[in-house]
Amino acid sequence: MSTGKNLILRTGNKEIIWQVRFDMFEVFEKYIRKHIEISDQDLELIRAACAERKLRKWQSILHEGEVWRYNCFIAGGCCRLYRFDKNGTDHTLRFAIENWWITDQESYNRETASEYNIEALAASTVILWTKAEWLELLQTIPALRLFYEKLTERAYEASQRRIYYLISYSATEKYLEFEKTYPSVFNSVPLHMVASYLGISRETLSRIRRDFTKDIKNLPDNPKGS
Repeated sequence: MSTGKNLILRTGNKEIIWQVRFDMFEVFEKYIRKHIEISDQDLELIRAACAERKLRKWQSILHEGEVWRYNCFIAGGCCRLYRFDKNGTDHTLRFAIENWWITDQESYNRETASEYNIEALAASTVILWTKAEWLELLQTIPALRLFYEKLTERAYEASQRRIYYLISYSATEKYLEFEKTYPSVFNSVPLHMVASYLGISRETLSRIRRDFTKDIKNLPDNPKGS
């Protein structure tokens, strides 16, 4: 039987009470044990501080204008971070799939109103820690603190790589890079979101996909004896 406590998230003028549940915590436990050695006692501290949220497709956990105060782990499903430009067009900055994290780092660090939104692109499960609880865990558990430092380093490195391929790769190269990074996303999200993430038009992306599909269909059968 699950035990829990309530976590209150303020979104707009509403307060949503999230009930802590631990039936998905084993996803996080398996993930964290792949990266660091951590005791059962420390895991229990992390478990006690977390809240689990099940999201419907298209449900948002951050809206523009709100302050993002959470560390969010994707236990299942897929989410995206995006914002609108002055013309009302949305631009996807990041996708996050199972065993990834998603955040608005600027709002989190500065505790200022976010310019971004976070929404679920499929039925998803996320595990959250408030900023205060997470900082306390980092102080209490040295292994978690080292892990978080490395996670932050990898996120910075990934951002550098993304900036480089956005300014230097061809549209086709961007497509191939996306396929490598997010192999399960293409068939799960609208094409215009992928196009906005890659910084190309939907028409260009559709053409590239058609060309690749055509090339695959035209591949010769394996010769005998191969």
